[in-house]
Amino acid sequence: MKTEKKEIYAIVLDVLMKGHPDDPRPVFKREPLVQAVGVAQFKLLELVPKTTDIQIHENVYIGDGEREKIERVKRRISYNDLTQTAKLELPFAVERIVKEKESEFVQFFNKSISISPKLHMLHLLPGIGKKLMWEILGEREKKPFESFADISQRIKSIPHPDKMIIARVMEELQDPNVKYHLFTSR
Repeated sequence: MKTEKKEIYAIVLDVLMKGHPDDPRPVFKREPLVQAVGVAQFKLLELVPKTTDIQIHENVYIGDGEREKIERVKRRISYNDLTQTAKLELPFAVERIVKEKESEFVQFFNKSISISPKLHMLHLLPGIGKKLMWEILGEREKKPFESFADISQRIKSIPHPDKMIIARVMEELQDPNVKYHLFTSR
């Protein structure tokens, strides 16, 4: 899933026009910040805006070349660096990304492989044990999955495959000790 090195687009999680509240510098020395999540690899980023016209949940261009609303990418941040607002908005942004890139995540169900003799990539999704994993592998051998609806229709014990992926992405973002990153980059 991880093909891009740099994020090109990000979804805004919080807009801090007076800078980060934990910044010890006086307010007049702080620069405005935007906290965002990258669309390609779910990287958590701090951006410096060009304009005050930025809304939460807005998709902003942060790639190379001329950017309309973002001056620069300031730094990559961890989940713990997010503001309370950004932490609350993150699951909604992750859900939006997963739904918009459904075909990529469906391919995960079609192409996931064993990590070790005792661990399969599917096991890393919450709620998937050995029995369910074998059921998924059997169904995809008959015919590759085409959508989340197809997965939930053919495998009755997975009513919401998208929610499993969202939960895994959130776990990878929140827990710095996660060993395997399926959908996020370290």
